Amino acid sequence: MARYLITSALPYINGIKHLGNLAGSMLPADVHARFRRLQGHEVLYICATDEHGTPAELAAAEAGQDVATYCAQQFQIQKDACDGFRLSFDHFGRSSNPPNHLLTQHFCETLEKNGLIEERVSKQIYSIDDKRFLPDRYVEGTCPVCGFERARGDQCDNCGTLLDPIELKNPRSKISGSTNVEPRDTAHLFLKQPQMQERIRAWVDKATEWPALARSIAYKWLDEGLIDRSITRDLSWGIKVTQNGQPRPGFDNKVFYVWFDAPIEYIGSTVEWADAHGGDWERWWRTDKGADDVTYVQFMGKDNVAFHTVSFPVTIMGSGEPWKLVDRLKAFNWVTWYGGKFSTSEKRGIFMDAALEILPSDYWRWYLMANAPESSDAAFTLEQFQQTINADLANVFGNFVNRITRFAASKFDSQVPDGGTPGESEAKLAKEFSERLAALTQFHDQMEMRKAAAELRAIWVAGNEYLQVAAPWTALKTDRDAAAIGVRTGLNACALFAILAQPFIPDAAKVVLDALSVPEGNRKWPDPADASVWDALPRGLAFTPPDVLFKKIEDTDVAEWAQRFSGGG
Repeated sequence: MARYLITSALPYINGIKHLGNLAGSMLPADVHARFRRLQGHEVLYICATDEHGTPAELAAAEAGQDVATYCAQQFQIQKDACDGFRLSFDHFGRSSNPPNHLLTQHFCETLEKNGLIEERVSKQIYSIDDKRFLPDRYVEGTCPVCGFERARGDQCDNCGTLLDPIELKNPRSKISGSTNVEPRDTAHLFLKQPQMQERIRAWVDKATEWPALARSIAYKWLDEGLIDRSITRDLSWGIKVTQNGQPRPGFDNKVFYVWFDAPIEYIGSTVEWADAHGGDWERWWRTDKGADDVTYVQFMGKDNVAFHTVSFPVTIMGSGEPWKLVDRLKAFNWVTWYGGKFSTSEKRGIFMDAALEILPSDYWRWYLMANAPESSDAAFTLEQFQQTINADLANVFGNFVNRITRFAASKFDSQVPDGGTPGESEAKLAKEFSERLAALTQFHDQMEMRKAAAELRAIWVAGNEYLQVAAPWTALKTDRDAAAIGVRTGLNACALFAILAQPFIPDAAKVVLDALSVPEGNRKWPDPADASVWDALPRGLAFTPPDVLFKKIEDTDVAEWAQRFSGGG
């Protein structure tokens, strides 16, 4: 039994996440966590809401709430949506909780003692009308690179260039809209990343198991040269800056930059888990306390890769303490809405809460992973969603389960029949199943979601092809034993197919396994070399055919959803 620490990029607190956010981190992490648990490994799957930073303050102000109340409310909304999608977190924490405050302050003080943090006075935009310094995202203006007029102070959404607010042309306050702003001196803490550049590069060089996307982004940042990065901001909501365990002089109105504290919450959320469940968080995170045998796997969208491959490792490695570093990193491209962006304000695209109002979570889980944005961006379209669900879930998996269980119920008294001996057709199915199971297991191990879904579908198809050949409904007219072996093989296939489906479509898989009375302890990932799986269901076992697993999506549904989610409505 191995040990797997799995983290998903933290969803930001300001509003419910859309299907693209789900597909790029939380859902594939859940699929992998479920797979590793089925293999019998010890798994800790950790996530949390990312609650600090300017957008949280702005969203709270817009909602007419204080930021703590707003974040508490949004945390519950997001947690409910995650529960609805059956995301099997061992803990879903909050970056605003005390463990993250203590850890973030600890890392900063340790890094400063190691000569990697320096207090500097720099120019920052000050709003005379608002009577305050403006953090990056409180400033908007014209991008100096591409001329986009609504560039944020930290990044231009149009060309992707990382910016300093001082670089913006025609800067204005996002709070009041005032252009009565000017650069003024202010003190901040800077993380001296260039000192760690060679250590980080050597570490990335060894990360041969990362996908090409993740490594290319890390090397892009390293090749351009790491820069000293400000890790504090002029905000009231966030983690206070300390020095020797006390408030840092001159930093009363400053907090840590959200991208400094957010990754530390992976550890913080694990501390929360330990506090809630009596676990030992250090055996997952400290290599001097047992974490050296942990495989740490991170899932994230491509926009988060640089922070996870460079900035966070600078913090962890720079501390000089024996913290666990990531072993495998899975990065995803974007899921788009018909090639464009999802938008809350313009009601464009489907968000997690609305998705669950329309259809059960398995429909979305299957589609998003069968079309995961691994090698390139993937456009979500309702038409492709309809085609995929109807073809894969309704016609292939659902139809197989429905046909064999209903026939067995009506002709064999709802029991697994005895009689008959396996022949050529059964041997062919078992051989194909064993080969495809080995491939499926490898794809899951490599976190290749699309390939894993395609291989699982191929296994389901093989089952349908077997039923066509075995045709127990025809055999029953002349040879009950031949029909019995066809039914028994088909029912065992139902159980096997559902066991393998658990990472992707856990609810439907559970319905099938419950209907076949498969004990919880027998729902583990099978071994491709184990031929006994084809006779696992006891003969004479009573079962109940499940109801239709997946209803087909009709053209009228697509038309209705298109009108509702295409924006402007």
